[in-house]
Amino acid sequence: MERKELTDEPWAWIEPLLPPKARTGRPRADDRKTLNGILYVLTTGCRWMDRPKAYGSYQTAWRRRKE
Repeated sequence: MERKELTDEPWAWIEPLLPPKARTGRPRADDRKTLNGILYVLTTGCRWMDRPKAYGSYQTAWRRRKE
């Protein structure tokens, strides 16, 4: 199974639908990296904690999938 990340074209459609960055508080994790991590788990079927660390924290991806 070949796994590819989001290219710039689909990302341009998705990015405006995401919530804006907060002005105060802790900076939000990179949305594109997190979404690629979610898609990786959904397409490969691996456990959340077994996905590559290049996609950031598995807890963040798991929580955002539920939102």
